Amino acid sequence: MTSLILAGAFFVGIHVLIAGTRVRDLMVERMGESGYMGLFSLLSLVGLVWLCWAYAVAPTTWLFAPPAWTRTLALVLVFFAFLFAAIGVTTPSPTSTGGDAQLDESEAAVGILRITRHPFLWGVAIWAAAHLVANPDAASLVLFASLLVLAVVGPPSIDHKRSRRFGTRWGPFADATSSIPFAAILAGRNHLALSEIGFGRFGLAVALFALFLWIHPWLFGTSPLP
Repeated sequence: MTSLILAGAFFVGIHVLIAGTRVRDLMVERMGESGYMGLFSLLSLVGLVWLCWAYAVAPTTWLFAPPAWTRTLALVLVFFAFLFAAIGVTTPSPTSTGGDAQLDESEAAVGILRITRHPFLWGVAIWAAAHLVANPDAASLVLFASLLVLAVVGPPSIDHKRSRRFGTRWGPFADATSSIPFAAILAGRNHLALSEIGFGRFGLAVALFALFLWIHPWLFGTSPLP
């Protein structure tokens, strides 16, 4: 458990204290963009492997017995998590590495970006929350809470980084979108356009969800089905 806690602190820490702060800017100035990306990717990989390994060998200490309904709730939440994550990853976005050219488009916020400009991270947040609901043990609390915290603090960190880097180019996209899902739509700054997402992206998300349901028992030794 000590190793797991340290791994969680390391993995969250490098993202919160480096990736979205002035520290990143200083490192880029000294190492160059590619040098920084290489080092940070290596640190992230080390942190993720450490976190997964520590979780795998940590003892299972239940905090309380989970009610039966939590498995059904978790399954529904994970389905929506796959929608956000899979559709988000396959949608070009100014919040992604190399996506800055989209800021110059007449309408940069399309598809799922109308719902949130950080769909992948919201997918991770929903996924982590679902697993916290269904797995109230000490090791799961550390693992999934770490990932949930990272997914929640990630959007404002990315927004600040993009704002510093792109200046006035970032403003129109930020004004037309929201970090919190549907907030820009409810505020009248955007509108829902599900047809822009496309059946292919939606089908991919559903297929991946079904695939992980199938292989989950082999990967993790337990079925997620109620």
